[in-house]
Amino acid sequence: MKFIVFILLAMGSGLINAQEPVSPLVPDTLEQRVKPCTICHGDEDRAGRDAYYPRIAGKPAGYLFNQLRNFRDGRRYYQAMAILLENLSDEYLLEIAHYFSSLKYPYPEAAANTLSPEETQTVETLIHSGDPERDIPACSACHGKALMGVKPFIPSLLGLPHAYVAAQFGGWRNGGSMRGQIPDCMSEIARKLSQEEVNALTVWLPAQPITAEPAETEILTTELTQRCQTTLSGEGFTR
Repeated sequence: MKFIVFILLAMGSGLINAQEPVSPLVPDTLEQRVKPCTICHGDEDRAGRDAYYPRIAGKPAGYLFNQLRNFRDGRRYYQAMAILLENLSDEYLLEIAHYFSSLKYPYPEAAANTLSPEETQTVETLIHSGDPERDIPACSACHGKALMGVKPFIPSLLGLPHAYVAAQFGGWRNGGSMRGQIPDCMSEIARKLSQEEVNALTVWLPAQPITAEPAETEILTTELTQRCQTTLSGEGFTR
């Protein structure tokens, strides 16, 4: 009798153990480790033009590396980013930057351009020629002829949601903490633009189709290199 009870108990224990879910093994890869990043910044299934957070896939690695360091070190502030990056080494941030730079997620369709012909002309003049009288360089002089950025440190202006572009211009013009404690060349330039020009830029840029990849390293003018040295610096960056 005792033997039968023992067998029944053993069978019962086996059934209980068999019903316990087995946790799948999660591979220790960089793709898995950066999952918290894609919660906000999206992935292939979530990329859309209505999101607030910017696209980071495909951006130049040097630019991503600089921004990660700026968030970690408090030069640019956003609490969620500060918490995620706290205590991470430069080497690890560089690895993350190269990972996202290599991704080729599809871009969202261009938004509708609701600007008048006159507003469009004003924006396109700023984009391609700037305004020398106000010491405003052409956007394409830094961000490339296709506005898709220049490797390794200059980001694209296209493929970004309207809300994000508007928020960044607001930060540059008004000294918002997210845009950084140290003024950069975009802060200087944005403050020289009128509010009407800023409004038009935030509509025109998301309305442009994506036709190219970030340009390979181009030689900027000496003036622009000196003017934007905080943006172009990449101590510790290697390709």
